[in-house]
Amino acid sequence: MSESTDINRKRLAWQCRRGMRELDEILGGFLATGFKQLDEQGRTHFSKLLEYPDSVLLEILIGRMTAADRDVAHIVWQIRSTFAP
Repeated sequence: MSESTDINRKRLAWQCRRGMRELDEILGGFLATGFKQLDEQGRTHFSKLLEYPDSVLLEILIGRMTAADRDVAHIVWQIRSTFAP
């Protein structure tokens, strides 16, 4: 792993720590398991998702809201697929 990749991953890990247990588990879990499957564009969209406020982010991730941005909605689908029972 290159140094810049390691730095970016640490930055994302920090951004995934939201202080809300549900978000921490979902985002941190996806970063640990599903993120590595994303291409560069998918990683950019994941970063964009992390810019959402916590309350909106939770509503989108649990399915009470739909992201208006199609690319973010696709990442949300991938996150949900990773944790589907």
